[in-house]
Amino acid sequence: MKLTPPDLKRFAERCQQRVEAALGRFLASENTLPVQLHQAMRYAVLGGGKRIRPLLVYAAGQASGARQQALDVTACSVECIHAYSLVHDDLPAMDDDDLRRGKPTCHKVYGEAEAILAGDALQALAFSLLAHADMGAIASHRRLQMIELLSQASGSRGMVGGQSLDLAATGKQLDIAELENMHIHKTGALIRASVLLGALCAEKLPEEQKQALDHYGKYIGLAFQVQDDILDVTGNTEQLGKESGADSALNKPTYPSLLGLTGARERALELHQAALDSLDGLDESADPLRWLSRYIVDRAT
Repeated sequence: MKLTPPDLKRFAERCQQRVEAALGRFLASENTLPVQLHQAMRYAVLGGGKRIRPLLVYAAGQASGARQQALDVTACSVECIHAYSLVHDDLPAMDDDDLRRGKPTCHKVYGEAEAILAGDALQALAFSLLAHADMGAIASHRRLQMIELLSQASGSRGMVGGQSLDLAATGKQLDIAELENMHIHKTGALIRASVLLGALCAEKLPEEQKQALDHYGKYIGLAFQVQDDILDVTGNTEQLGKESGADSALNKPTYPSLLGLTGARERALELHQAALDSLDGLDESADPLRWLSRYIVDRAT
């Protein structure tokens, strides 16, 4: 299979349009009481971002034969968790960032207290969608399975736990195993869950295919963070939509600091190849997953 960027662009645009429209429907309007809270939620979620995690939901769903209606709900659920995590990560008590997606961070516009509440509400909305939104013929036991998966990926043994490890590592020297363990949780857990959640939207999911997609998700979750670390060194604020060099300024351990830029790039490509190898048993319906893996290690933002 030859990578053709126009194919990825068309797939991404179609999925981004679907998830943006669905998010606009699921989020309360700006005029709904409490007004400022709902405005902050919409500000944090809509009108920006690459939507990588929703794209992975749609791509894994396509590879598994899932219906679009179920994928729309699932993609929105994952993006709500991601947006909440960004709002909280940007707070002064955490990473203290002023920019996100090229615009002022949520707490800069609405204040710290409202930003915290907006993040809390987005997290609750994510699980409400999986529990109650119309997903077509998805059985209740499958919904419970999806809720369990997302809760584990976003909780103390997943994303939030990884963030805690990241805060504890600031100013310390980690070895590569410790760094990867941190990022398997902080960044990788939600990316890995996005892939499986998309696959679970299918009526039938053979165990062999589930395992293949899970391995794929594990590898690209790490690859995403390696490339993020590289871009923190090589990118600029305008490109990234957030402050470049932030990790270095906070004296955080990164892949380039441990492996050098060349070593970090090699590690990203190793993980990309491992992700592709995981999909060897899947047909061309999994091509968007292959394209996304390549994009993740090639992206400049």
